[in-house]
Amino acid sequence: MTTPTTCPIACPTARPIVLTGDRTTGPLHLGHYAGSLRNRLALQDAHDQYLLLADAQALTDNAGDIPKVREAVMDIALDYLAVGIDPEKSTICLQSQLPALAELSMLYLNFVTVARLERNPTIKDEIRARGFGRDIPAGFLCYPAAQAADITAFRATLVPVGADQAPLIEQSNEIVRRINATAGKAVLPEAEALIPAAGRLPGVDGRNKMSKSAGNAIPLSATPEQIAAAVRAMFTDPQHLRTADPGRVDGNVVFAFLDAFDPDAAEVARLKEHYQRGGLGDALLKRRLDDLLQALLAPIRARRTALARDPGHVRELIRRGVQRARAVTGQTRDDVFSALGLFQP
Repeated sequence: MTTPTTCPIACPTARPIVLTGDRTTGPLHLGHYAGSLRNRLALQDAHDQYLLLADAQALTDNAGDIPKVREAVMDIALDYLAVGIDPEKSTICLQSQLPALAELSMLYLNFVTVARLERNPTIKDEIRARGFGRDIPAGFLCYPAAQAADITAFRATLVPVGADQAPLIEQSNEIVRRINATAGKAVLPEAEALIPAAGRLPGVDGRNKMSKSAGNAIPLSATPEQIAAAVRAMFTDPQHLRTADPGRVDGNVVFAFLDAFDPDAAEVARLKEHYQRGGLGDALLKRRLDDLLQALLAPIRARRTALARDPGHVRELIRRGVQRARAVTGQTRDDVFSALGLFQP
């Protein structure tokens, strides 16, 4: 089994290839920033990085709402650029405009069984969470093969994912091994799951991970008023009724956010100790967090607003990314088909 790599990593002299991206189902939020966007910013200077606007994957459970998927393409591209992704260093490309991905997906489905797809822990959890039962969209069930196509088409060796997504990388590597064994040579590289050191950011309600669909997220484009309201509503410790009462740190959303965004780790540790022994109120902690998030999101929001005034420029950046990505993915498709001995007219 491939051993996940924990961020940050030491970059070797050769430039590794990174493939990452987001489903186009809505604007990105602070959970994405903490879990992946900061890591992508760190990776883009020393890696060949491709960022996939995954509209085809978004359709696997949103085929009934194509306008949402279409509009989110621009939303996510704006978020990428606003946080500091440099399109000259990181190729931003649209999944549905890369035909080699669909061709490799169809090929790879012949190298994996339905039983294996159904056993994938990530897919099982997602099916359960969406309440599909046995009415699973075929595209959703087959997503691991499609993701393998995404990864291998770029010959990616590093794939930043959450810990819950690591089984998808392992399944991709299983397909790679079968392709290489069938070809009798190493046609495709295996990839490592690059897992952020910080865990997933909880939603403001404390019940679930931060999610667009759950309505418990703080978008990167949030206004000062929206940020302040979200911080005020954050779950802390329901037993911490008075300032003098000892409070719990585990499960406390405010401390989870401070761990993720406060640069003064020593001060956060001191605040935790004070909170646990009593004498520290929730209001003081929330004021500190509000100040941090306001400072973090203000420049991102300003850049996003400025970029949104020129959608043609953003579209052109995506088109240029698609052109670069088509050349890379098309070459991989040709190499795989040739290595397997498929008929070449």
